[in-house]
Amino acid sequence: MSSEEAKEEKQLSSSFEERGSGKGAPQIYNAEVDISEINEKKLMRKVDLALLPWLSFLYLLSFLDRTSIGNAKLYHMEQDLHLSDKQYLLSLTIFFFSYAIFEVPSNIFLKRLRPSIWLSLLMLLWGVIMTLQGVVSNFGQLMGMRWLLGTFEAGLFPGVNFYLSCWYKRSEFGLRAALFFSAATVSGAFGGLLAAAISNMDGIAGKPAWAWIFIIEGLVTVVAGFVSFWIIQDFPDTAKFLTEAERTVIIRRLQNDDQFSAAGENFRMKYVFKSLLDWKTWVGMIVYAGCDMPLYAFSLFLPSIIKFLGFGPTPANLLTVPVYVFACIMTCVVGFLADRWGQRGYFNIVFLCIGAAGYIILIASRSASLSYFAVYMATCGIYPVIPNTISWVSNNVEGSYKRSVSLGMVISFGNINGAVSSNVYRAKDSPWYTLGHGLVLMYIGFGLVSSISYLLLLKRENSRRERGERNEVIKNLPETHLAANERNGRYATVEEAKREKGDDWSGYRYTI
Repeated sequence: MSSEEAKEEKQLSSSFEERGSGKGAPQIYNAEVDISEINEKKLMRKVDLALLPWLSFLYLLSFLDRTSIGNAKLYHMEQDLHLSDKQYLLSLTIFFFSYAIFEVPSNIFLKRLRPSIWLSLLMLLWGVIMTLQGVVSNFGQLMGMRWLLGTFEAGLFPGVNFYLSCWYKRSEFGLRAALFFSAATVSGAFGGLLAAAISNMDGIAGKPAWAWIFIIEGLVTVVAGFVSFWIIQDFPDTAKFLTEAERTVIIRRLQNDDQFSAAGENFRMKYVFKSLLDWKTWVGMIVYAGCDMPLYAFSLFLPSIIKFLGFGPTPANLLTVPVYVFACIMTCVVGFLADRWGQRGYFNIVFLCIGAAGYIILIASRSASLSYFAVYMATCGIYPVIPNTISWVSNNVEGSYKRSVSLGMVISFGNINGAVSSNVYRAKDSPWYTLGHGLVLMYIGFGLVSSISYLLLLKRENSRRERGERNEVIKNLPETHLAANERNGRYATVEEAKREKGDDWSGYRYTI
């Protein structure tokens, strides 16, 4: 072990001890456990490798499964199923209703059950539904499969984001959320390549190319769901791939980051109500809708948009690949920089403005090459902002159950607006889709205004806490330690105040 690493370990240990000493301070988690031999950086690399690659792969499959209908459309799915344009749009829309309805309940189940069981079961079920989507023969059957697909996919994205927030400090979560979400951009690129490859199976076993897209992707998801029972890890306090000392370091460093509920929390309905009554939840919902509706509009219709710029089905799918590669790079760069600089709100504002400029060009342009360039700008206002917004909301909610509900509500509201995105790119508006681009631009505007509002309100609340306007009264501490101008209730210790009030605690500072 190097002298630098030894120094870091000593500082970590002493930091835990300082926070655990003194009247009213929190008790050290697993005080009897020796953590002197644990290297924190190596431990976090171990956690990253255990969590991120597989979870990202699962989200790649999830996003691939829900959006592959856009690729299948290019291979005569509408004609074979005798779908009108309106019926096709309805089959896209119905997914988002079930997807949004079941996100909050799924997050609560995830917290109460083991992630390895709940997430794996959901994957297994939606893989079966995805496979069956390849054998439908009419509009009604397609609608039923899309509803069930949304039901079972609902738990993965909000669940994994909540799950990851229970492992990492607030200043670390953004990059991990970006890496996880970048699987969506990879799925966009991979989906085009895969669809182009699977299209060569046209006619095998009497099934058209579009049916094989659903069947092959569904079978891969079933296998992944089955394997996940043994790969997905549980929460930090019970994770089997860590030693007791390693679990102790993970919990202590989270508590040192003002995540007071890291050692465990029993479900109480008051946590649900606290989320429902928190203004941050509702503003966060608008921010997220401002980038999530454009996400689905972009991913569902990008192949069609490119096709109508003068390319055939396979070239259109292939031309989506570099767009998604660029989106992946930007997503990871923003996640890294926002973690390092901590200014998540400002990143939202800047990149939403770039995205808005891209859609303004798409509305005004009548040049295929200029429109294709504008698509790259549009990705900047969509893909990097999604994980940045989730990280921003998560950073400002303390209490594991409250955070699970808040993230579920924010992501659910964003996804229900995906139903809007399914209906704005109408066939009669091709090839320039002015109405669709205009409505996406409007949503980006919602995201921009609400991001500015969220940032200003957080700054105002932090200023109030700096001035001592939010201090609590602690029973066993001298009155001189606290501001006398406000009484939020009496608590026996500082630890009790933290646990009961969560992010409402006067010492908690919001991430701007």
